[in-house]
Amino acid sequence: MRRNLFRPLWIILALLLLLEAWLWDHLEPIVARIVNVIPWGRVKIVLAGLIEELPPYASLVVFIVPVIVLVPLKLLEVYFLATANWIAAILVLVLAKLVGLGVTAFVFDVTRGKLLQIPWFQRMYDWFLWARDWARAQTEPIRARIRKIFWLFMPERAGRTIRRLVRLRRSYNRPA
Repeated sequence: MRRNLFRPLWIILALLLLLEAWLWDHLEPIVARIVNVIPWGRVKIVLAGLIEELPPYASLVVFIVPVIVLVPLKLLEVYFLATANWIAAILVLVLAKLVGLGVTAFVFDVTRGKLLQIPWFQRMYDWFLWARDWARAQTEPIRARIRKIFWLFMPERAGRTIRRLVRLRRSYNRPA
């Protein structure tokens, strides 16, 4: 019983973890394209060279800098929430999330080699990879149902599905 009681909580947690992983995977290429628009070629080479010379813990500081830079956005978000400016709070929240994940993905890509030399960071990274696989396994039945529902309402099948739903509704509305 206890297991069934917490199942929805675990599903929600798994979905949130997958959302973060999806954002991470999809924002990294977008940020890379944006960074490539600016003529950073030489700067990126110099930056990669500098990071290559850094010890692992100094690379950790480089990795944490984007999080610290986003603190003012988080404070602005709290201000908007405190003043009941909901739309501005949501916009700042989304902006902070997108910028934070995008920049962190870019910086992690540059510092990954050095960061994975730190034993506790390697263990944490392995745990996140395990948690991501766990979340996919937990949510697979739900995602399969959603895919089936989307398949039923594809343009070539939608008319047939709607006719079946109308017939089903009529059969429930008939007096017994």
